[in-house]
Amino acid sequence: MALYAIGDYHLSFQANKPMNQFGAVWRKHEEKIKKNCSRLIRPEDTLVITGDHSWGKNLEECREDLAFIEALPGRKILLRGNHDMFWDAKKTERLNREYQGRLEFLQNNYYTYEDYALVGTKGYTFEGPFYLDRRGRIIGWDEEKELHAKKLVDRELARLQQSFDAAAADGYQKFILFLHYPPTSVLEKESAFTRIAEQYHAEHVVYSHCHGESRFHDSIRGDFHGSTYHLVSGDFLKFMPERIL
Repeated sequence: MALYAIGDYHLSFQANKPMNQFGAVWRKHEEKIKKNCSRLIRPEDTLVITGDHSWGKNLEECREDLAFIEALPGRKILLRGNHDMFWDAKKTERLNREYQGRLEFLQNNYYTYEDYALVGTKGYTFEGPFYLDRRGRIIGWDEEKELHAKKLVDRELARLQQSFDAAAADGYQKFILFLHYPPTSVLEKESAFTRIAEQYHAEHVVYSHCHGESRFHDSIRGDFHGSTYHLVSGDFLKFMPERIL
C-alpha cells in the first residue's frame, strides 16, 4: 500500500479548453494520466490530487472530468485548486456526500493513510505584479495586492489549522501536509505555511500550481526544517504521480 501525489490535471472533457498551447508535455495529457496511473497505482494505494482538477465553471460542467478521476485506480483524495470553480469551500460536505465511496474532498477536514493524518488546504501565495530593473531583478511589488494576498493567506491558514486541529483531537501525531499553491511566495525563505508544518512536525509538504520550467524553482523543494517538500505539478512530473510513502 503506497501514497502518491500529483496536481494540476486541468481536465476539460466538457469545458473544451485544451492545454496543448502550453507545450509538448500537455499534448494528450489525459492519455498520459490514464496510462501512468494504470501502470503505477494499485487498487489498495492512495492518490492525492492537489487541485486544479477541471476547467468546468460549475459542478455540472465537471461531471465527466470527475468521472475520469474516479475511474483511475486506487483511493482518490482531492484538494481544492485555484481553478476549481465547481468547489465552493463551504460545500465540501455536500461533495463528500454526493461522491461518498468514490472520491474524497480534503478541505476543513482530514483523511488518514496508515498512522498518518493527511491535512491540507488550497493555500495562497503572492505572485505579483513585481517590478523589475533593466537586468530583470525584482526591485519592488504592488503593496496593495500584497496586502490582499496576506488576507487570503490568513484565511487559508485558518482552514489548515482546522484540519490539523481535527486530526490532533483524534490522537494523530504524524502529519502530511498538502497545498495547491506553493508554501512560499517568490523571494520568501519561509512563510506561515512552512511554520505550521514545522510546528506540527509534518514529515512531508506536498504542493503544485507551478507550471513551466521557469516556475519550477519558485518555492522550496527537498529537506527544509525537518520536512521534505515536494513539487507535484502535473507537467513537472510529466504526469507520473510521485510516491510520497
